[in-house]
Amino acid sequence: MSVRYKTDPADVVPFFQKIAFGSGHLANQLFPAALGVFMIVLVLALKMDPFLAGLLAALPRLLDALTDPVMGYISDNTRSRWGRRKPYIFLGSVIAGVTFMAMWQLYPENSQTYNFIFFLSLSVLFYLGYTMFATPLIGLGYEMTPDYNERTRLMAVSQWMGQIAWMIAPWFWVIIYDESIFNSAPEGARNLAIWVGGLCMILGIIPAFFTRELVLPDLLNESKLTLKGLASNTKEFLRGIKQTITNKPFLRLCGATFLIFNGFQTIAQFAFFIIIFYLFQGDTTAAGHWPAWFGTVSALATAFLVIPVITVLSAKVGKKNAFIISTVISMVGYILKWWGFDPANPYLMFLPLPLISFGIGGLFTLMMSMTADVCDLDELNNGTRNEGTFGAVYWWMVKLGTAIALLTSGAVLNLVGFDKDAIRQTTETLTSLRIADIVIPVITGLLAIIIMWRYDISGQKAYEIRQELIAIRGKLKHQGNNATVVEEEIALET
Repeated sequence: MSVRYKTDPADVVPFFQKIAFGSGHLANQLFPAALGVFMIVLVLALKMDPFLAGLLAALPRLLDALTDPVMGYISDNTRSRWGRRKPYIFLGSVIAGVTFMAMWQLYPENSQTYNFIFFLSLSVLFYLGYTMFATPLIGLGYEMTPDYNERTRLMAVSQWMGQIAWMIAPWFWVIIYDESIFNSAPEGARNLAIWVGGLCMILGIIPAFFTRELVLPDLLNESKLTLKGLASNTKEFLRGIKQTITNKPFLRLCGATFLIFNGFQTIAQFAFFIIIFYLFQGDTTAAGHWPAWFGTVSALATAFLVIPVITVLSAKVGKKNAFIISTVISMVGYILKWWGFDPANPYLMFLPLPLISFGIGGLFTLMMSMTADVCDLDELNNGTRNEGTFGAVYWWMVKLGTAIALLTSGAVLNLVGFDKDAIRQTTETLTSLRIADIVIPVITGLLAIIIMWRYDISGQKAYEIRQELIAIRGKLKHQGNNATVVEEEIALET
């Protein structure tokens, strides 16, 4: 007979705190979503050499990938009167917001070298602030509740709010190039960057004030951050990284995420080309706002359909099974794109989107919740709480997938014979591109399901792990801004 677990009231994250945590994720998603649009201005409006623009995109992200694990370790082992996450979330959001505003204050009359150095310098500062903000924010989410199902509900709210970024970001391009609003695209980028950076900064600091952070007992193997202990801290940092990347359930989560996200990112720009060159025969004027609507409708489907369904499904069949089901649904959606892209009826392009959205929407809602379960297992096995490190390594895998996907995407475009200078593409090129647009995410989805098939942290096992942790360390105390909530024993309902 199966056992049904009831969430204890003490483990429920209040709705206002879910919204506060979600506001941080809206900022966390809006930064990269906006960057994806703004970076095009460097080449098309500021006439920067595409190679230099590529360096501006790649070099700071390399630094970002290297600093993520370090920030995760620092956040995990900080002990302050304000908590171990919140000080960094606050300071990082301010730095990221201000530098985002500043780095887009570029003018065409400046030399290319000046704009390159100016942007690169501020971009490095931006990514340092972004890492300082985002890595502790992810770790905070893993510890806000110890309940198996409440973790999914919390991540669902945060992902729902994060989708707002992808609803509005496609329209930044329209705003920047609207001559009735701005005299030029560089002027549009300069002004819009101030609004985006300011909004992200405000959204980013909200979790630092209005969320509840876990107050840890003295754990067996925790590190103490001191200047005198730099050598021992470095040793503990490396041990923590090894401990993280040898955690088998966590490796399955990373592998599945790498595949799903890599497949999605590889074909992300294909829809733009298919809409313009297949549906509208290369006529960008006729294509108009269709590509922007394609991205917005996808985000709307994720927010209002996928995330609510996945949250309910996860509670009924478990997180692993919900992931497999959502991935299969998305694969069906990708296949239906063959009939969805119809030059005679462009509106059909929106029909597969609700199904396709189950891929990414289900992925991050469930994977972030499952990573929180893995953190409990890690504490049971090693006596430490390393949410920040796990979050940093997980998102490092996401960023690695993005980098590889960008390379793969370009290689596929060359392989199918895409001609960037041609007004129209050949029938053979468009057919091959449409096939790749379907086959790539379907294959990566199948491989992800194979990897996750033997993932073994079920709801029952998660609760058993929690009971063992309670027995080992006693009752945990959760401290909010004005109240302390003592964790109760698990309520079991047969």
